[in-house]
Amino acid sequence: MKRSFLALILFGSIQLATAQSQDWKPVEGKITTTWATQVNPTAPLPEYPRPQMVRGNWQNLNGLWDYAIKAGAQDQTKPATFEGKILVPYAVESALSGVGRTVGKDSVLWYQRTVKFPNKLKNQNVLLHFGAVDWQCDVFVNGKKAGSHQGGYDPFSIDITPHLVKGDQQQIAVRVWDPSSDGPQPRGKQIKNPHGIWYTPVTGIWQTVWLETVPTSHISGLRNTPNIDNKTLTVAVQGQNVQPNDRIRVTALDGTTQVAQQEIAPGSDAVLQLSSPKLWSPSNPFLYDLTVSLVRNGKVVDEVKSYFGMRKISVKPDGQGIQRMLLNDQFVFQFGPLDQGWWPDGLYTAPTDEALRFDIEKTRDMGFNMIRKHVKVEPARWYYYCDKMGMLVWQDMPSGDMGNRWESRPGVAGLGTEKERTPESEQIFRTEWKAIMDANYNFPSIVVWVPFNEAWGQFKTKEITEWTMKYDPTRLVNSASGGNFFPVGHMIDLHNYPSPAMPDPELFGTKQVLVLGEYGGLGLPVEGHTWQQKDNWGYQTFKNADEMYDRYKGFIDNITGLIRNGLSAAIYTQTTDVEVEVNGLMTYDRKVQKVPVDKLRQTHQKLYDASLVKMNK
Repeated sequence: MKRSFLALILFGSIQLATAQSQDWKPVEGKITTTWATQVNPTAPLPEYPRPQMVRGNWQNLNGLWDYAIKAGAQDQTKPATFEGKILVPYAVESALSGVGRTVGKDSVLWYQRTVKFPNKLKNQNVLLHFGAVDWQCDVFVNGKKAGSHQGGYDPFSIDITPHLVKGDQQQIAVRVWDPSSDGPQPRGKQIKNPHGIWYTPVTGIWQTVWLETVPTSHISGLRNTPNIDNKTLTVAVQGQNVQPNDRIRVTALDGTTQVAQQEIAPGSDAVLQLSSPKLWSPSNPFLYDLTVSLVRNGKVVDEVKSYFGMRKISVKPDGQGIQRMLLNDQFVFQFGPLDQGWWPDGLYTAPTDEALRFDIEKTRDMGFNMIRKHVKVEPARWYYYCDKMGMLVWQDMPSGDMGNRWESRPGVAGLGTEKERTPESEQIFRTEWKAIMDANYNFPSIVVWVPFNEAWGQFKTKEITEWTMKYDPTRLVNSASGGNFFPVGHMIDLHNYPSPAMPDPELFGTKQVLVLGEYGGLGLPVEGHTWQQKDNWGYQTFKNADEMYDRYKGFIDNITGLIRNGLSAAIYTQTTDVEVEVNGLMTYDRKVQKVPVDKLRQTHQKLYDASLVKMNK
């Protein structure tokens, strides 16, 4: 009898999965990655989405939702009927969403799903989490508005406990408006008419949606700050509904061995002393585990698992007085690709977690030790993999409200105008930049913040840079990557295509770190692996991989001399092809590595050998 009952449940689950598969298929017409065939519409991207603060009691809401695109940007009424199914968390314009349609500023996108979740909670709250929704959204639970959010690149949560109804069926609806390139909001490379270096819009939910059950009194956030000079980790713990007599217990572990522990009062910071800290670096990406517990009357009320890396990023002059970028007080030449994080099938969203990890693994295997994440912010798991693999990250703020012009100023090259933004546009930028920094503060891999790129929407540079430096003094700030320079921030960053070059050491070297923020862009279209059949684009296009490599190797030889002259970092454009751009070391579908991995790694080694400069004055 019992065996028959289990068989019936299994049969029902198979039928449900089959039905859902029939409701979805990727939009055809473009190239896809190999991972597209591995997407399970019943459970896409099922992995736990927040590695820096882990609990066990959660429910993934990725999967097929009802959707409708409704005319009228100001219309707040939910559609009476929906048009079909969309696979969350892939943007509506993507192939993997199963929809492949553009929304635009004059329409809104609606989602709806009924979730099986019993309302039998005692002294517990239910949090609804969104990894990212581009751009403005309103969330409704059982017909009642539960919350709103603006910002396409930062995670947010809503306590939906007051809106749950009796029974085990809860309805969630989400309304999204995204003006794309018609609005002032951060949008990176998205544009309504994709061409050249500008790509397809991304609208709506594009990261994991999930439910989490927490105690009414719970830990709501962590801020972990390593200090290798003092051999300490400072942990600031945020809590909700914490009582005055509660205690916060913070425990650091090296594997299963406890290396430090402290109990503090709520609102205080824990300062853990590590007697012989193991330092995090690309050559040894060691991570400690961290357990944070909320304790009441000797009993653990709530507990989260986290991790941290002990590392330091700083600036110091070398023997010639040129400012150098140091990792753990040692000069390490930072060399990596410009990584835009786009996918032909998922656009902003990697098809699977394996795909998300793949780009970082390939970058490491090619002999790079750094990635510049270009005008996009990734899901938390991407940074987690960088932490695990020892990949340094320069994190850009996604650009928006562009349109300021390049101009030369008398006697000084590389300067342009600053954008005169409206108060609303300024506030949007400031709010989202702070949220991005908050969300990603704990990842040791991130060593540089980049507020502006190539004068795209650049405004009040000195003020924004100084605020960024003050808000996070544990990292370096590259105020304006690629031009429009101001004497502020830790570095001066030149873009030069295709050949490598560097800022003038005599003009800038004693004051700021000298970096080459972009160069290269060597194009090689590979037949059968391009976004479109013809009219693909590169800064310099080659007919075969050997010609491309010869040019690439010549660039590496040139950079060795620049390192000796004071260059601290260089960034090659780019990891993969993106839409009509064919400048990648891999094709857009990741199926062709244009230059063998081992060949690149051997070629790059001379850069790290050249970086053994004397730091003593």
